[in-house]
Amino acid sequence: MVNALAVLVNAVIISALYALVAIGFTLIFGVGGVLNSAHGASITVGAFGAYFAARVFGLGIVVGLLAGIAAAAVFSGLLYLVMIERIEDQPITVMILTLVTAVATEQLLLNMLGGQPKAIPSLVPGSVALGPVSVQANLLVVFVLSWLVIGGLFWFVDRTKAGKALLATSMSHKGAALCGIDSSRVTLVTWVIAGALAGLAGVFPGSFLSVGWAMGRTPLVLSFSIVVLGEIGSVRGSVVGAYLIGFLEVFTTSYVDARLQGLVPLVVLLVVLIVKPEGLFGRELAG
Repeated sequence: MVNALAVLVNAVIISALYALVAIGFTLIFGVGGVLNSAHGASITVGAFGAYFAARVFGLGIVVGLLAGIAAAAVFSGLLYLVMIERIEDQPITVMILTLVTAVATEQLLLNMLGGQPKAIPSLVPGSVALGPVSVQANLLVVFVLSWLVIGGLFWFVDRTKAGKALLATSMSHKGAALCGIDSSRVTLVTWVIAGALAGLAGVFPGSFLSVGWAMGRTPLVLSFSIVVLGEIGSVRGSVVGAYLIGFLEVFTTSYVDARLQGLVPLVVLLVVLIVKPEGLFGRELAG
């Protein structure tokens, strides 16, 4: 009973982090109609931003968290302004260019800092008892902060003028332009928000695992799997997809074989693309 409860708690917490990982990726597709293959690199940049601020410069984890968010947001915004803006109507070119950018970023970090994993401080120390289960306090903070950010994003999209402009642009760039909305500006803001979310998604696991030059690869595959499962371009669908994949992965690694971690999202992606390419709740990838 205790083991089953521990697995359930772990699945709930990890799935919230998976949702945070995927939301930035699906935001860019929803608004710009392109797949950002550098999403994993944004996660890595955010994690290393936190590492430098918290460890190298000794400014603490709070400043490190803010530095990670800022670093990934700037990285993503510059990527859009310098490279993507002029070719955003060519989705295949964008996907290839962002993939090349991701590989170049990883190699730069590897050459500068080496392949040894880095550690950043935990957000909070200690553990908390949830009935018979002891959970790292750090993981609970990650869960709460992840849902505060997700909830804040829902509120931003549903309740603010800027959020409604983002929603209108995701439906039709031409229609948004007829309503006086600057779609290029909205798309830039979307890339910056997605980068900030990726920065958080880099700092959070770095606070209880480690930071490495290739740490963004698994989240990128995870993002593909989640958004295709939930509905490509849908934030709510991504949250549902994240929890489905999170629970499936945690239960598989806990009760079948721990070595299967990382394989579950790939299997889900393949099955969904073959059986139900429109995802559980939405339109087909091809349109």
